[in-house]
Amino acid sequence: MNSVSVHDVRHALNELGKLRFGEMRVEDAMHHIVQTTHTIFSVDGAGLMLADVDHHLLNAAVSDDRMKHLEELQIRHQEGPCISAFEDKELVRAEDLIAEQRWPDFSQHAVARGVRAVLASPIPYNQDAVGVVAVMSEDRRPWSAEAELALLAFTDLAALLIATMMMGEQQTELAAQLQSALNSRAIIEQAKGVLIGQQGISAHAAYTQLRAQARAERRKIATVSAELVRSSVRADLPPVPPAGADAGPCRRRDNPAPAKPDYHDSYCDPRR
Repeated sequence: MNSVSVHDVRHALNELGKLRFGEMRVEDAMHHIVQTTHTIFSVDGAGLMLADVDHHLLNAAVSDDRMKHLEELQIRHQEGPCISAFEDKELVRAEDLIAEQRWPDFSQHAVARGVRAVLASPIPYNQDAVGVVAVMSEDRRPWSAEAELALLAFTDLAALLIATMMMGEQQTELAAQLQSALNSRAIIEQAKGVLIGQQGISAHAAYTQLRAQARAERRKIATVSAELVRSSVRADLPPVPPAGADAGPCRRRDNPAPAKPDYHDSYCDPRR
């Protein structure tokens, strides 16, 4: 098993740093990052996946067609290391999917297609995630600390590329897709917060519940989340008084203010 060389990683990052991301097609820049990652890690596949509005992670650049297995299987089973890295916004390692318990459905089918080990890191953007950079191996592979740091470095480079694209004057189709995904994610995060407050469950359990409802109803998870947030807002609003009810300080015409005292009355005349 080849190890990741810190010297090679530093050299590769320096070379990639010379690329003028703002002056080249985003697709070409992502391809450069992925191919370099594949070479440095000496793995069977590397890829950069970006989220769409339905929160599916789609391949934006891959070094090997086998990375398509990751995309297809994770969309089908709605679980996997890349999805976990994206949702939890932290690096996820899977050394041997044969013994993996976190994603049983995905792992079984991934091993059958020759994917046995995966290392995935989320691509950050404005305190959120817009995708992942991942590498995979056909064999069991204990990922070293150097490998994890190297992948984080390549992920940061991908994040810089994404930020450059998102802040560019010309909004590309890919930038619009990512912005829609970010907007969708914001609604989903609000819905997760509602479920956490109502049921006292974890953020992961809340997302799983939203996803299960969306799949059962064959609707988008963002649509389900938006409905939950709206219903929660309505439930928190104070009740509207029925028509004709006493509105407190604002008196109705059929409930006039008490008449002023008649000072000519013998019992009320202050002059007496």
